[in-house]
Amino acid sequence: MYFVDRIEVPGLGNRGYLAGGPHRAVAVDPPRDIDRVIEAAARRGVRVTHVVETHVHNDYVTGGLELARITGAAYLVPAGARVAYDRVPVTDGDGVEIEEGLVLRALATPGHTPHHTAYVLEEAGSAVAVFTGGSLLIGTVGRPDLVEPRLTGELARAQYDSAHRLAAELPDETAVLPTHGFGSFCSAGTATGDATTIGRERVTNEALLKDADTFVAELLAGLDDVPAYYAHMGPLNSAGPAPVDLTPPAPADAEEIAARLAAGEWVVDLRNRVAFAEGHVAGTLNFEAEGQLATYLAWLLPWGKPVTLLAESASQLADAQRELTRVGIDRPAAASTGTPAGWLRPGERPRTFPRATFADLAGQERNEVVILDVRRDSERAGGHIAGSLHIPLHQLRDRLTEIPDGTVWVHCAGGMRAGIAASLLDAAGRVVVAVDDGFAAAREAGLPMARVTPAEAHELTGADGTAVLLDVREAEEWAAGHAAGAVHAPLSSLTAGASLPGAAQGHPLIAICRSGKRSRQAAALLTARGAEVSDVLGGMGAWVGAGLPTETGGGLPPEANLSVPNGSGTQSEAGLSAAAGSGLPAPADLSAATASRPHTAASSDGGPVA
Repeated sequence: MYFVDRIEVPGLGNRGYLAGGPHRAVAVDPPRDIDRVIEAAARRGVRVTHVVETHVHNDYVTGGLELARITGAAYLVPAGARVAYDRVPVTDGDGVEIEEGLVLRALATPGHTPHHTAYVLEEAGSAVAVFTGGSLLIGTVGRPDLVEPRLTGELARAQYDSAHRLAAELPDETAVLPTHGFGSFCSAGTATGDATTIGRERVTNEALLKDADTFVAELLAGLDDVPAYYAHMGPLNSAGPAPVDLTPPAPADAEEIAARLAAGEWVVDLRNRVAFAEGHVAGTLNFEAEGQLATYLAWLLPWGKPVTLLAESASQLADAQRELTRVGIDRPAAASTGTPAGWLRPGERPRTFPRATFADLAGQERNEVVILDVRRDSERAGGHIAGSLHIPLHQLRDRLTEIPDGTVWVHCAGGMRAGIAASLLDAAGRVVVAVDDGFAAAREAGLPMARVTPAEAHELTGADGTAVLLDVREAEEWAAGHAAGAVHAPLSSLTAGASLPGAAQGHPLIAICRSGKRSRQAAALLTARGAEVSDVLGGMGAWVGAGLPTETGGGLPPEANLSVPNGSGTQSEAGLSAAAGSGLPAPADLSAATASRPHTAASSDGGPVA
């Protein structure tokens, strides 16, 4: 009987594996701290005879080379990978016997990298598991944009083909065992479970459900930010990582901590964000040891900059040191354990800043605070507080000067990144409040949102609402079907300088298009003109899907709806000509179409959701 043990690396969202039989085993994509793999083999009573890499990793430093050296195992690396050390090059179809009747077979699966290789574990000739690395993940695939920008499109299509090859060549019951996809930024999407099989992926994974063109287009459109430290992982792994040194760092007293801060070095407090806010050394930065420490510290820390660690216990320090080695931060410059009382020089007082909720933020005068959103672009696109400033956390260090004067209320999706951002702002001397709350609470607290659901848009623009639903699609799309009661103002005309229809002027606006892309553009354009605008998540597709009322016909050509400045009054001759030639009615006064719908002027505090 075979076994497969998982080597979890939750801070990076990855897994390594140890698999084998009664006496021998293979390690797949091992983490850099290889003692965990050795301990797992000892518990099983097996000898590690093979170490394999699915690819040259871009998100962590591998322990494969060192593990092979220490155990005497054969080190298998895809032949196409350019590395500077001796290894056993692996090509498609190669097989190695791990134990009698237990074979590992290589399967070329380019896409995450050009040389990516999956490994099929076969027992008595039957595939029982496949180690898919960054190829086929749970419900998604590995991203194709981490190698070279010019190769991204080609690799995206190769990723599609590789997923289909795995599905075609392996039986449904084959366990799929990926390295990425459990929070890793190497994943192109979010994993939808903890375990899966080829059969399950056939019916759930979009790479196996969509045609190639659609899949590739959507994959490329959905790619998220890449952590800055990724640029250093590939070269480290290609050159051959040095052995890990986990001996304790040199101790630092209060004087040394102050000196390192004065020298511009980073001093990182590993305690939880609550404890940090209640008291810390001025100038220190807060990266919780319990959070995604390695990912965010390595992402924000200038590469190679010395870092001193402050921890509440020796075990917390040791765990953090171990995690940081996985991303190439090998040796802290110094460290100290305890509390701020021991890290402050005589006469110094700890710094503090308040924590709050979105309900607390809703009680503030909006013109007296700066709301800073440090989530990533993809998160903000799903909805954000109207009027908030957006600087993703990984850009904040270099964009502090863009933040206006005033008290900064900083938020993320759940509180961890807001804590990091608050420490950066506090160290820069800004007055800051860390919003330690889930983002869903912002809407519940009544904060004006820049994006709304179709149901919210319907409520806000209905008979009892004060907002106007503004359809920014083109005339043909509008005539084919639009939300009941909407006003038509095509984005093309707005972009050309047209003013809003009379029925939409002086009211909060909620823009809608087909899918949500053009409505965001319209919202940005109209906001720049001084209007109060939100837009509908998912556009008309989501509106129809929600079963909300629609109507067809009544198409109003763009020029008939809008007043384009041309020195000839409220409607241009071009607009009249377009109306006459369109075959669509062109009412002389658009406001009449919505005159029966009551509207009130927007309130001075922002009115309804926007």
